[in-house]
Amino acid sequence: MEYVVVAVVLLVVLAAVAVGLVAPRMRRRRLLPPPAGATTTIERPPAAPVEAPLAEPGVQAPVEELPSLVETPIVEEPQQRFEQPEPTAGRLVRLRARLSRSQSIFGRGLLSVLSRDHLEDDDWEEIEDSLISADVGVEATGVIVERLRERVRVLGARTVAEVRQQLAEELTAALEPDLDRGLRTEPHEGRPAVVLVVGVNGAGKTTTCGKIGRVLIADGRSVLFGAADTFRAAAAEQLATWGERVGAETVRGPEGGDPASVAFDAVKRGIETGIDTVVIDTAGRLQNKVGLMDELGKVKRVVEKHGPVDETLLILDATTGQNGLEQARVFTEVVDVTGVVLTKLDGTAKGGIIIAVQRKLGIPVKLVGLGEGPDDLAPFEPAAFVEALLGIDA
Repeated sequence: MEYVVVAVVLLVVLAAVAVGLVAPRMRRRRLLPPPAGATTTIERPPAAPVEAPLAEPGVQAPVEELPSLVETPIVEEPQQRFEQPEPTAGRLVRLRARLSRSQSIFGRGLLSVLSRDHLEDDDWEEIEDSLISADVGVEATGVIVERLRERVRVLGARTVAEVRQQLAEELTAALEPDLDRGLRTEPHEGRPAVVLVVGVNGAGKTTTCGKIGRVLIADGRSVLFGAADTFRAAAAEQLATWGERVGAETVRGPEGGDPASVAFDAVKRGIETGIDTVVIDTAGRLQNKVGLMDELGKVKRVVEKHGPVDETLLILDATTGQNGLEQARVFTEVVDVTGVVLTKLDGTAKGGIIIAVQRKLGIPVKLVGLGEGPDDLAPFEPAAFVEALLGIDA
C-alpha cells in the first residue's frame, strides 16, 4: 500500500515538472512577432453602458439633455434674385449731369455770345456756327437764329438769365414738344405688343434692347426678348444675359439661322406665355446694303403674321452727326420707323441731331442714352433736355 502512495506522489511530481517545462515554450511562441506582411487589428472593448438610475414607482425619471457637439447648419433654399430697374419717371432729370460736355457748345458757347450788349452780324454768324457744330442742321439753325434775332430786337435782353430763358424756349420749340413720344407697349387682346429694334452696325443696338426691356419692366410690363441677330455670335448671349438680370425670357435660334423665323417664334412664345411686350433685336446693317435692308423688311412682314408691329425703333449713335439723317431716312422707307433712340449722348456735343432728325423726318426721339449703366436710358423730355444743356436749374 505504501508503494502505491509513493508511486502516485512520484507521478504528480513528474506531471508538475512537465507542465513547468512546456508552458514557457508556449508563451514564447505567442510572443513571437507576426510574419511580414500581416495586418494587425486592435479591437477595443465597447464602453460599458451607463445605466440610468431606477425611478421610483409613479415618478417619471428626468431626461437629461446632452449638448450636441456638432451644430446642424440650417440650409435655406436658394432664391433667384432679379434686379429691380430704376423707375423711369424723372430719370432724364437725374441724369442731367451726363450732358455736361454738351453744355460747352449749347451753354457756354451760345450764352457767352447772346449775353453781349450789342449783337452784330458777326455775332449772329458765330451763333449759327455753334448750332451747326452741334448737328442741329443748317435749315433748323436758320429758323432758330432768325427767331432769336427777332426776340432780342423786340424784347431786348439785359441779363444772362433772360438770354438763357429765350434760348431755352426757342430750342424747346425746335424739338417739337407736342410730338407723341410714348412707347406703344400695351398688350392686345390675346397677343403682346411688339417692339422691333433696328439700326446700323455699332450703334449699340443689342445693349439698347436690354435697356429698353428694363425701361418697360420698370414701368410694370412683362417682357420677352427675341434674339433675331443670328449673324453676330455674341449677340444672342448678350441679350440673354440682359434678360436673366431682370427675369425676362429670351428666344434664340441657331447661329447663322433665319432671323425672321426667330422673330416669329419669339412673338409666338409671347402669345403662349401671356407676355405684355416682345422686344426683337435685329442684326446691324448698313443703310446702303440693299440685300440686308430687304431681309429686314422680311423680318417685319413675318412678324406681322401674328399682328401689326407696334413700335419700330431706330437706334442712332449721337456721334455719327448728319450721317444719322441718311440712316433714318433709309430705315424709315424699309420698315416705317416710329421712333428714334439716340445713344451715346453723354460726352458728346452732337445732341442737336435730335432737332435735325425730327425736322427732316417727323420722327420723334423717344429715348436717349446718357451713359453705360443699365438704367442710363431715359424717356426723352424736350424741356428737361434743353434745361440740362443750358445749365438751367429745374
